[in-house]
Amino acid sequence: MKSDKEIFVISLGGSLIVPKTGIDWSFLKKFKELLITQIKNGKRFVIVTGGGNTARIYQEAASRAALLTDDDRDWIGVHSTRLNAHLIKTIFRRYAHPRVNKNPRTKEDLKKHFTHNEGIMVAAGWRPGWSTDYVATVLAERLDAKTVINLSNIDYAYTRDPNKYKTAEKLINTNWKFFRKVVGNKWDPGLNSPFDPIASKHAEKLGLKVIIVNGKKLGNLKNVLEGKKYQGTTIE
Repeated sequence: MKSDKEIFVISLGGSLIVPKTGIDWSFLKKFKELLITQIKNGKRFVIVTGGGNTARIYQEAASRAALLTDDDRDWIGVHSTRLNAHLIKTIFRRYAHPRVNKNPRTKEDLKKHFTHNEGIMVAAGWRPGWSTDYVATVLAERLDAKTVINLSNIDYAYTRDPNKYKTAEKLINTNWKFFRKVVGNKWDPGLNSPFDPIASKHAEKLGLKVIIVNGKKLGNLKNVLEGKKYQGTTIE
């Protein structure tokens, strides 16, 4: 059964799921409550999970024991996202498709993942060289979604790292041409970017709208989902 209801793709930053203090179950509980309310109001969601601190812990441990390639680091990151994805699927058990999507390019009809009682599809990392932001853009393309919401621990994207550069400028409304100059063109498994370069290139090609907001501020996310005024960066 295909769904003709509005689909939002959420790239859920791993820093929100697993910050340095451990799994943030309190945030996840509130996040679940918000999305379930929105599902009951007719919306559908794809949740793509990041790796968070889990990935960094494993990558650091491995690098102390052996010399890692970028491919090694990337695969650790991919499997960290899959662990987090299973956590999210479990939390949304009643509303989520029972299988985590690990390949956004699969030939199956992904719209079949949304049945009359399943309002969520959970997805994870795919393979080395592609971030979960990129997975989010591919799934948006496959599902005809117009908006990707990137949830992280920052209120806005900036022209430079505001913690290092006083001249960093806040981005509120910008276009892909300018934003891609900010993030560059190269992906790295340890890259800390508000929306990664490869995903940005694909999003520009598709004409997607990407909204970057602080996932901790769930009232603000609610405003995004309901088309109200919100605090964050909009790229289109």
